[in-house]
Amino acid sequence: MTSLTSDVSARPGVMTPAGIDRAAALTRRRVIVAALILVSYAVIGVGMWKICAAGGWTIVDALMMLCYIVAAPWSVLGFWNAAIGLWLLHVKPNGARDVAGFAEAAVGHAPAQRTAILMTIRNEDPARALTRFAAVKRSVDATGAGAAFDYYVLSDTTDAAVGAAEEAAFARWQAQEANSPSTLVYRRREANEGFKAGNVRDFCRRWGHHYEFMLPLDADSLMTGESIVRIARIGEAWPRLGILQTLVVGMPSRSAFARIFQFGMRHGMRPYTMGSAWWAGDCGPFWGHNALVRVKPFLEHGQLPVLPGGPPLGGPIMSHDQVEATFMRRAGFEVRVLPIEGGSYEENPPTLLEFTRRDLRWCQGNMQYWRLLGTPGLRPMSRFQLIWAIMMFVGIPAWTRMILLAALKPFDGEKLAEFPTGLAKLLYLAFLLMYLAPKLAGFLDIALTRGKIAEYGGALRFATGCLTELGFSFLLGAATTLRTSIFMINLLFGRSVIWNGQARDAHALSFATAAQGLWPQTLFGVVVIALMAFGAPAMIPWALPLVAGYVLAIPFAMATASPALGEVLARWRLCAIPEEFDTPVEIATVQSKS
Repeated sequence: MTSLTSDVSARPGVMTPAGIDRAAALTRRRVIVAALILVSYAVIGVGMWKICAAGGWTIVDALMMLCYIVAAPWSVLGFWNAAIGLWLLHVKPNGARDVAGFAEAAVGHAPAQRTAILMTIRNEDPARALTRFAAVKRSVDATGAGAAFDYYVLSDTTDAAVGAAEEAAFARWQAQEANSPSTLVYRRREANEGFKAGNVRDFCRRWGHHYEFMLPLDADSLMTGESIVRIARIGEAWPRLGILQTLVVGMPSRSAFARIFQFGMRHGMRPYTMGSAWWAGDCGPFWGHNALVRVKPFLEHGQLPVLPGGPPLGGPIMSHDQVEATFMRRAGFEVRVLPIEGGSYEENPPTLLEFTRRDLRWCQGNMQYWRLLGTPGLRPMSRFQLIWAIMMFVGIPAWTRMILLAALKPFDGEKLAEFPTGLAKLLYLAFLLMYLAPKLAGFLDIALTRGKIAEYGGALRFATGCLTELGFSFLLGAATTLRTSIFMINLLFGRSVIWNGQARDAHALSFATAAQGLWPQTLFGVVVIALMAFGAPAMIPWALPLVAGYVLAIPFAMATASPALGEVLARWRLCAIPEEFDTPVEIATVQSKS
């Protein structure tokens, strides 16, 4: 490491700041990915143009073409990230080492530099959150390196009763750890200034000078001591590594919704993240939790601006994490993701309504990035990361409008005989392939990895889970995309989400509650199918994968929130993840006290 670091300082620009990759190699990768994206986008765009131009252009055709231009980039990029990740994992020799060779530094010694492990909470169940935090500390202590870590509970709770319960729960935990060499601190702010980012920044100003690193956790986070010590060692080995983001996966859940969702997310994340890390390199992602952060450059260079104007698009930045990553890279410190599963967990929302509530908060935060694209000094790749985050949500209403426009197409006055049906079907299948590519790549990754299917309970359980999750993803996609589309329109009229605690435990949804949140989806789906039935009934079977989720949104939300269905899936271990068959002690501890 020493020779490499000194070699880097002697040849600035030859290597990335930490000396992990050659700058020219990363540039070549980015050129390759850009070419793949642009060529794919153009080829599909030509097909879309031919479909729209057949029989002459109409207003519907022009709007469909515009929606394609806006919506397609995210899907095309997702396809290539998944494909590249699969190639690295199963075709290219030592492909994973090419992406994360820096992780080989995580061997042998106990960390010499101090790390503060933070848990940020706001109006959460105190016992639930501190049970997780205590499990993290016990796991770190079990590695023998516990003396290098301190623990901070950073509360932004506004509810007085919850705040009192936090203090009591923390006092009990602190008493239990009276003989620990680690420091345990509880701090509750008077005001939620700057949201979570302001909470963490307050820690940095007050205590940050005592630590080389901090490791923020959310109230639903859980990490093993082995994973924490590993990333601390990596951080020490690479002094210009500013942020190291772990690959966060879901925990076993008794919620049917969370189980099925994270079953697919678990597989899709590995090849997708591996592929994106291959070319993003030193300008990687930061998800705001379960990540090692170097405190001094974060404090000196990570200050977020307060955007002009008020909410929803002005004021404090809500989706702070990726902005902090771009600022860290601007300061000359690398931001990396470790695209390898290993001891880094979170819980996923237990119902469709909680899931969409979280999505809307992310949506509003990402839309604030428009005002940051011109920030001086950002790396080109960092600006692209912000654009990428914006496109994740901008593409959603575009796809939703394309579905409605397709249903209106038979009524636009164009002769159906001139419509290129064969090409339209081919393009539709291409869109489905792009949409499903990360999931399919994830399933194929498990199938190709020796012994991996057995970790999921065998081939039958794994195949059943794959089919269940694919159907679930179509229904979920329809229900969530329309709600996000409506919310993005409301943003233009000043509607803002409220940053608050989340319901994290499985619970049922009544018909009234589900209908109140999802009646627009049902109405939209009925209108689309009715238009197709009157205009072109042959479209309905093709459209059902994308449209059924609108009509079924209410029963889908109720069914996947049903504790009974969750119990059945858990009992039969369907849509189960490896941690259900071989449960780490940290997860077992949390489950036994929940």
